[in-house]
Amino acid sequence: MKSIQVEKREIETKSTAQQPRRLRSTAKLRSLVSETFVDNGHIVMPIFVQEGRGLKQKIDSMPGIFRYSPDIELDKEIEELTNAGINTVLLFGLPRKKDAVGSDAYNPDGVVQQAIMRIKNLNEDVVIICDVCMCEYTEHGHCGILNGRGEVDNQKTLGYLTRIAEAQASAGADIVAPSAMMDDQVASIRAALDTSGFKSVPIMSYSSKFASAFYGPFREAADSAPKFGDRKSYQMDSRNIREALRETELDVDQGADILMVKPALPYLDVISAVRQKFNLPLATYNVSGEYSMVKAAAMNGWIDEERAVDEILHSMRRAGADIIITYFAKQYARRK
Repeated sequence: MKSIQVEKREIETKSTAQQPRRLRSTAKLRSLVSETFVDNGHIVMPIFVQEGRGLKQKIDSMPGIFRYSPDIELDKEIEELTNAGINTVLLFGLPRKKDAVGSDAYNPDGVVQQAIMRIKNLNEDVVIICDVCMCEYTEHGHCGILNGRGEVDNQKTLGYLTRIAEAQASAGADIVAPSAMMDDQVASIRAALDTSGFKSVPIMSYSSKFASAFYGPFREAADSAPKFGDRKSYQMDSRNIREALRETELDVDQGADILMVKPALPYLDVISAVRQKFNLPLATYNVSGEYSMVKAAAMNGWIDEERAVDEILHSMRRAGADIIITYFAKQYARRK
């Protein structure tokens, strides 16, 4: 009988020694022991700038997101962002005209270059990241220069990407972000920036950019859908993680300053793997399709949008992302 009582006390002692629920009992306790947090300094707002005047155009597939002309309309958006605590933006441009070589992308008076100068004149403390690609500017909608067979020519494209990066840096961009997924794009841009007097301009490399169904709403927003075929010959196969690590290693060797995994939610495992292997700052892009799914579900009353956004952003930080590019940036920051 005594042995049974001793065993009972031992069981009771073991059951009360560690009870994780004690630290979940109040909101203050939960906050005190939280392992992951998303601060305003971690998040970046993408902005679409469209050539024209007085434009604030809604994007049907992305409720709450607009295209802005590089004038007072853009000024108002920047002021709203900074007032909410968001001080970093990623710019995408929609030119008035497109051609075979995307010439407006590297035009000193192109729409993104106008936007850079406008933002810097308004608030020089805003950190401006510029997407370095050609799909929004080419008449065919692909991310590079086509050869005679309708294929993207890697080597020809590199020369144009360097011109785009130089034009953006010259206008005042703080960071250039090549997203075309051309081989050697980071090395080419780094060399061009260094020889043009922009050694201090960092490169945020889209080092693991997957061919994804989740880009659909962006293609409406940026008018960048390819006119034929797809981008699977240069964007990555969604089934591959070892390839993502190889791509990332190449970009590190070529001089990337910040790495990126895009999209985010279907590739949290890739974010984690890149985080474990490389020590550079790591960004991820919470892309348009991920945004629009949450918006659509919330508008139908199927989910609690605020709670869903909190979970999503924290999952990316938990996986290892230092920087989160997200269309939820402003609404999230306003709640902080």
